[in-house]
Amino acid sequence: MGRTKIRFMQFIIIAAVTIVMAAKTVYGEDNDKSGPEIVTPSAILMESRTGQIIYEKNANESLAPASITKIMTLNLIFEALEDGRISLEDEVTVSEHAAGMGGSQVFLEVGEKQTVNTMIKCITVASANDACVAMAEHICGSEDVFVGQMNEKAKELGMNNTHFVNCCGLDDEGHTSSALDVALMSRELITKHPQIKDYSNIWMDTITHVTRKGESEFTLSNTNKLIKQYSYATGLKTGSTSKAGCCLSATAEKDGIELVAVVMAAPNSKTRFSDAVTLLNYGFSSCNIYVDNQEESYEPVAIKGGKESSLPIVKKDTFSYLFLNRYSEEDIRKELILNKDIKVPVKGGDSVGMLNYYYKDTLIGTIDIVAGKNVDKMNFGDALKKIMWKFLN
Repeated sequence: MGRTKIRFMQFIIIAAVTIVMAAKTVYGEDNDKSGPEIVTPSAILMESRTGQIIYEKNANESLAPASITKIMTLNLIFEALEDGRISLEDEVTVSEHAAGMGGSQVFLEVGEKQTVNTMIKCITVASANDACVAMAEHICGSEDVFVGQMNEKAKELGMNNTHFVNCCGLDDEGHTSSALDVALMSRELITKHPQIKDYSNIWMDTITHVTRKGESEFTLSNTNKLIKQYSYATGLKTGSTSKAGCCLSATAEKDGIELVAVVMAAPNSKTRFSDAVTLLNYGFSSCNIYVDNQEESYEPVAIKGGKESSLPIVKKDTFSYLFLNRYSEEDIRKELILNKDIKVPVKGGDSVGMLNYYYKDTLIGTIDIVAGKNVDKMNFGDALKKIMWKFLN
């Protein structure tokens, strides 16, 4: 090989190395975009606070979701609790339709009554199809109406690859979801209804059947083995059918970081758990969350035409951002931008500006700056009082 060719090859190698180095993100050195190796054909890893996706593999593929369907059912149950439509002490009567569910169940009998609290426990811990349908009927009168609300909620959450046909996850034509969609409804459940963890962390418990045959104890055993096997696990739901394979939505929390790992269509139960642990460990080793909990003290904003001449302003939310590697807090800066013309009347909570967050020179997020109180429009009497006050002082 001639000197010219050797020099040319050296130039190519140096250029390639330079490009690779330049491609590394400003958010951390040695940021590996390849992610972990897993067997499961469809998976996703999401950070719950920000909803940021850390890793995905065929995450939009429509698949049978099996019993992780129940995550949406639980969302609607907790919404009904918070709206006051039902209470944990309500007694739920088991219908013939609910008692006739196949698959995983706690063998509820027709006419048997259990509290909402017990039914949630049966659904979350034992993945009970009979309890699931009984709750759907208790809330909406029929499973079909409840499933319609499940689909409405799916649209609201942006679950574009999901269509529910039943509330428990039994294989049914057209009953589909995706890893991304399961992550979205899982995030909704753990962030909006954190009390779910009081149930999803139960390893074993018992319920009492009271029927015409008398009383009998039934043992609930958590289908999510990560609760025992993975020290950071907080939930959430397993699922498996012949069509869906083995599925899992696994939630875990470590050092203030909460992750959701979803695996779908795993070939066996062992793989779904090991792949979920692989994803969670990858996330915890890669992620660093910046949270701005600082209570800012802003100068009140001058306003015209109001009963008061100034308006206190505050941050609407706590800002958080997920860095996929190391970061320096010293490189984060904030920029306050206020609306030029704030019109009265103003209600507390109305947006009056925004606070931009930058990492180095890159915008990483924005939160609203809002009015700290109500300010009504000045009327004639208010204007007269103001003139008199100025005159007397």
